Amino acid sequence: MIIAVLAVLGLAFGSFVNALVWRLHEQEGLAAKKVKDRAKATKNAQALSITKGRSMCPECRHELAAIDLAPIFSWLALKGKCRYCHKPISLQYPLVELATASLFVVSYFWWPVTFSHSQVAIFILWLAMLVGLLALLVFDLRWMILPNKLIYPLAAVALVQSVIVVASASRPSRALLNELLAVLVGGGLFYILYQISSGKWIGGGDVRLGWLLGLVAATPARSMLLIFIAALAGSLVSLPLLASHRVKRSSTIPFGPFLIIAMVIVQLFGHAILFWYQRTFLPFTV
Repeated sequence: MIIAVLAVLGLAFGSFVNALVWRLHEQEGLAAKKVKDRAKATKNAQALSITKGRSMCPECRHELAAIDLAPIFSWLALKGKCRYCHKPISLQYPLVELATASLFVVSYFWWPVTFSHSQVAIFILWLAMLVGLLALLVFDLRWMILPNKLIYPLAAVALVQSVIVVASASRPSRALLNELLAVLVGGGLFYILYQISSGKWIGGGDVRLGWLLGLVAATPARSMLLIFIAALAGSLVSLPLLASHRVKRSSTIPFGPFLIIAMVIVQLFGHAILFWYQRTFLPFTV
């Protein structure tokens, strides 16, 4: 029953992620334009409001009916085209909805610890984090930007999670120290690279995302594992692309998605991976 509820919630929030990403991008585009007609500008801003705006086709801007809004199923029923303008609807929409539902279910199924009262709260906050992280992933993949409008609210969620982790720990002072060190590891390396390269090697958004994910990782070991997995995944993707000449050495590949994927792996399997590493390579410390 819980899995079914999480799947339905995941589909709904996946649909929200798609709307959120598109609206934020359109809002930024609207802000960049100098619209002389204030009434028109206000109307456009209201239509693109995340809380007040009605769902619409991203191509023709026609307001969508309830029958058009069923996650995945509407896309399949409409054969991937808008009911009104008949233009193709990006495959991004059903994929993000499916990914969100899958991550909700997988997170519950493979949650690494027993669901105590504090862990239930942390799990709920993690689901909220997933929604925001998926929005960041899509945004970075499409436009190579990690907007602060997403990072700052996620930082607030991560901070609440950290407070719960520290408050529920058997040794709160040690848990607090681990949180601080995790943040330093998570964002410190990226900050150094950013400063040394003047933003050429890594973007400011990646630095802020690093601080944020370090807070979620909660321990310096998990933060280091996060960076390692992200770097490994980035290499496994970029090296074949370079070898096949699909991208050039001067090409920019967004690193945010790799960090976010690594965060999911670390959150669900980090303890198991670190224990395996310690038992295999450092048996005298176990």
